[in-house]
Amino acid sequence: MATIEIKNLAIGLPETMKYGEGKEMLTAIRKKQVEEVFLSKESFQGDQVADLKHHGGPDRAVCIYPYEHYARWENAFGKPLPNATFGENVTATNMLEEDVYIGNIYQLGEALIQVTQGRVPCHTIDRYVDMTPLMKAMIKTGFTGFMCRVLEEGSVRADAEIKLVEANPQKISVWYTNDVYFHRPKDVEGIKQILAVPELADEWRNKFETRLKKLKGIN
Repeated sequence: MATIEIKNLAIGLPETMKYGEGKEMLTAIRKKQVEEVFLSKESFQGDQVADLKHHGGPDRAVCIYPYEHYARWENAFGKPLPNATFGENVTATNMLEEDVYIGNIYQLGEALIQVTQGRVPCHTIDRYVDMTPLMKAMIKTGFTGFMCRVLEEGSVRADAEIKLVEANPQKISVWYTNDVYFHRPKDVEGIKQILAVPELADEWRNKFETRLKKLKGIN
């Protein structure tokens, strides 16, 4: 199995960001690179979110984005991207969405994390790097990155390796869940397969269960 390497470790607090023509918003997307940081059950120390409805919480304590996608987006949009462009805490090699399963457990420095859901991109990404329609391209390809809960707290260094501790036996990949979530809303069998993974984030479980009830005509 290929070595998983951390390319960037980052945290950030909400701050006012200007975008477009004189517009501004409160966001924590502009994360700063760090060499070492403690990871608790809720988040990395010194890392917060501005939009509590759509971000954060125990099931979304850590955001990981595959390093390999940076070259793809830079080529597609013809401009370089800053570190942690997607607001991720960890930019890592060899963790592509198609290869990472919901429920996988990884050693991240001293901490132990578990993949819970795909990341749902928002317009803040477009505004941050002025690259509309990057968000739509992420959704179309399924190259969204993913979220994790923390099973064991601990310190994480930027030069640490990420090691797969346990692959989830159901083998439902982040890419597959993204595909069903974004592009196949009426795929009953796909939804059932995803719901069969106990480790799925509660919010996504609720959304898929609601979708399934509507498809079956259950109020």
